Amino acid sequence: MNLTYEISPDEKIECLRDTCNELMTFQKSKAFITPELFDNMNFDTRLIPSVKKALHNYTVIVKDGEQIVGYVYSNISPKETYSNEFATFFDLSSVNRMNVGCLSQFYIKEEYRQYGVGSTLFKLSMEWLKQFEDVEDYFIFVSNGNAAALEFYKRKGFTFSHEILDGFISVLRNK
Repeated sequence: MNLTYEISPDEKIECLRDTCNELMTFQKSKAFITPELFDNMNFDTRLIPSVKKALHNYTVIVKDGEQIVGYVYSNISPKETYSNEFATFFDLSSVNRMNVGCLSQFYIKEEYRQYGVGSTLFKLSMEWLKQFEDVEDYFIFVSNGNAAALEFYKRKGFTFSHEILDGFISVLRNK
């Protein structure tokens, strides 16, 4: 195993198409509350719009040789971005500042889990998010059925805030 971590500029995000779609398939396989909502979620409907709406993006790709084996995508976005036709992700009045930080997508191929890759990606993402002085609220949204991810983020200091869409997504927060 020869793992490398690369920061990817927004204009090269296309290289994550297959891996992002794999994440959506993984999330659907775990979901027990309305898994059919994932049928319309993919690279074009989730990652691309998020990158375009964000003020700042940060994507770290993990490779084993030339093969992409995982990634984390985080962003700084106006808090209003999280109230849309799909859902209102948190009470906007509970956020004092204009912008929030979000660890938005996080995926590691199964055979690469348990090697510290997740902790490394999480650390890099949080270091990047915390450099923005105008942000004090950080969110992670975990799809239902992904208990391992929920526990991982709790161990890293995030706390459960609430559920949205009748339990389809758990909202975690760190202030």
